[in-house]
Amino acid sequence: MLLILAGAFFAVFALNVSIGSFGGSPFLGNVGEMLMFLASSICFVAAVLKKEAAEKAAANSKKS
Repeated sequence: MLLILAGAFFAVFALNVSIGSFGGSPFLGNVGEMLMFLASSICFVAAVLKKEAAEKAAANSKKS
């Protein structure tokens, strides 16, 4: 779920940057772009840490 959310935030960020680079008027300003990228990064890191914790728990349960 978090990885999908991170992908969605990044897709909006990339779309906004693409629109701005092709001469259009981006729908997010500088602060909006930064917050969108920050949200994407936070969701991605949380997803990776959650997956790592699940794998560590699975490995510990196999040892027992």
